[in-house]
Formats: sequence, C-alpha cells, structure tokens
Amino acid sequence: MISVQSTFNLKGLGMLMRLVAVFFSSVAAILSTLLPLIFHYTIPGATLVGITSVLLIGALLIHGLLTHVLNDIADYRSGTDQYSPGILSGGSRVLQTNTMTITMLERIGLLLCAFLVLMACLFWLLGYFELAVLTLVGIWSAVSYSLRPFQLAYVPFAGEWLSLFPAMLLLGIAAPWLTLSAVPVWAWQNALINAIWCMGWVMFHHIPDRHADQKATPVKRTSVVWALEKWGIKGVKYPVFLYFILAGLLFGWIAVTRPVAALGGIIILVYAIFITIRVNMDDVEDLTNSEKKLLILAFVTAVWLGVFV
Repeated sequence: MISVQSTFNLKGLGMLMRLVAVFFSSVAAILSTLLPLIFHYTIPGATLVGITSVLLIGALLIHGLLTHVLNDIADYRSGTDQYSPGILSGGSRVLQTNTMTITMLERIGLLLCAFLVLMACLFWLLGYFELAVLTLVGIWSAVSYSLRPFQLAYVPFAGEWLSLFPAMLLLGIAAPWLTLSAVPVWAWQNALINAIWCMGWVMFHHIPDRHADQKATPVKRTSVVWALEKWGIKGVKYPVFLYFILAGLLFGWIAVTRPVAALGGIIILVYAIFITIRVNMDDVEDLTNSEKKLLILAFVTAVWLGVFV
C-alpha cells in the first residue's frame, strides 16, 4: 500500500511541474496581453488580479502538471526518455530517479483530468463560457499530445499545430477575452507571435532527443526526427527555422501599426536564429545553454510586445 507521504511527493511534484518551461512559455503568453490591459485600459485592479490568478493556476495545473504527467507516461512507455541525453529535455526524470512510480503518475493524471473536466462543466453551468473553453482546450492539448489514440507528439507537425498551438493561442488572448467586449487586434498579434515563438523553441528542445526518439517504440517522429530522416543531419534545424521565419512574417504584419514592437521583436528573432545556426548539435551542454537563451529571448519578446502596443 502506498503511503500518503509517498503519494503526495512534494519533490516529485516539483520535478514534474518543470516551472522553468511553464514560466517562459505560459506565463510569458499571459503577461504579453496582460500588460496592455494594465497600461492602456481602465480595468479595476481587483478584476485583473482575479483573472490573472485564475489563468496562472490553470497554467500550473494544465501545463505544469497534466501535460508533463501524461508526457512522462507516454515517453517512459515508448522508451525515449530512457535514451535521452538531454538536461532540459528527456522528461521530468521522476521515473528514472525513482522519485515517483508510473502508478503514481497514472493516478495523478486521472484525478487531474477528472477535476479539470468537472471544473469546465461548472464554468459552463455558471455562465463562465470563456473559462470553460480555455479549460477544455487545455485538456485537449495535454491529452492529444501524449495519449492514444491521438499521441500527436509522435506525428510530425501535428503535435505542435493541433495540440500546442491552440492552447498557447487561447492562453495568449485569455486576459483580453475575459475583460473586454471584443479581443483587440494587438492581442491576436501578440498571442500568435508568442505561440509560434514557443513552437520554435520546442523544436529546438527536441534536437538533443532526436536519436532517442528514433529508438522509441513506436518511433517518436517529431518534426525534428522527420526532418532528420528526410534531409539528414542538415535538416535537423529546419523546423526551428520554419517557425522563426513564420514569426518574422508576423512581425512584418504588425510593423504596419506597431513599428517599435516589430523592430525590437525582429532584432531578438535574428539573435535567436544566430544562436540556432551556431549551436553544436552533438554537444548536449551547448544545446542546453542555447535553449536557455532561447527561453529568455521568448520571454523578452512577449514582454516587449506587451509594452509596445
């Protein structure tokens, strides 16, 4: 019988949440559209604090816990995490270090899914339609990314476009959606760029795991692995460049009305591309340090866009 102490393993939960990834993606997306509401709109402070708190709690529960729990389960069963040489990649390592068991993760995942579905239903019944949609899309993102029959993380381009992108986009527009009568253009612009930027560094995140993913059963054919199989070693970075180029095109769009925001974003993006070009793909430490820089650049981009509306 598993004791209460071992089930509620604080160290394991801390490892699972991977707060660095949550902060530099989900929190950044929230902040990018929250800052304009603070600086340019007359919305009561209590309202902003309440909405921000709900969004942060949701990000911690869905991105920090549910997504990582389900991803750990899927990647442990396929074998890719056991082969991963990564420091930031390769899962939370709660299973590899025996901090938690697969049974614990399954229980946490099941209970969390049930709780979130219940919350979505309550939001809907109480008339909080937007919160219900946000919760359901978050659940879809976590479940479809890792669990069968979907397991979109194992399908090139599907994981980032059908799972990651919808969740990041809606999280990005969430604050204005919940406070304004209509979502303004600047909010869509910020949310789109932050989501695409996030997809770019997630592709970079997959680079050190490319060989481990190929050894998995089934093969975890991420966009990076697909590019490796199609073009060889030179193609590994292509998915990263693809999303950074898409982000660049979006900056061209916002330059028409927000030149300062676009200029700063493009400068940051050029530096990110430079980092990607020069990284040694066979050096795990270099990849890790470069990924940390990309995380910081993604966060700076989100804040920059939030300041210069």
